[in-house]
Amino acid sequence: MTPATAAWATPFAAYYLFLQNRIVYQRLTKKQYMGDTTDPSQGTKNPLYVLTRAQLNFIENVPFALVVALIAELNGADRKYINYALGSLLAFRISHVELGMMRSDSLGLGRPLGFYGTQGVIAGLAGYLGWLVKDYWL
Repeated sequence: MTPATAAWATPFAAYYLFLQNRIVYQRLTKKQYMGDTTDPSQGTKNPLYVLTRAQLNFIENVPFALVVALIAELNGADRKYINYALGSLLAFRISHVELGMMRSDSLGLGRPLGFYGTQGVIAGLAGYLGWLVKDYWL
């Protein structure tokens, strides 16, 4: 059983749906049904582009972290550590978008905090998993 990882799947899914619906809202209000920009001259300041990148960045990082956490939990990880890691990961991902990408020029403090925090959580989970299965390496 993997109750810790399973418990965190719901808030991650809820935030992912929030990110998706922001994009849908932008597409409907701007009548831009394909592509990732509503006005190419705006470059990275384009709201649809920023929202699309926020969603894609989430989907690039979170599933991998959840898989590593799941494998760690299946190999006897302490559920407390999994909960700490995934709770931190959710906070870092929200920080990355809401306090980073959604700020002026997408350069809020939450962006580097979210990036490096996410990398730290994934590295920590992977290291913990490696330690859990250390007896099987040889």
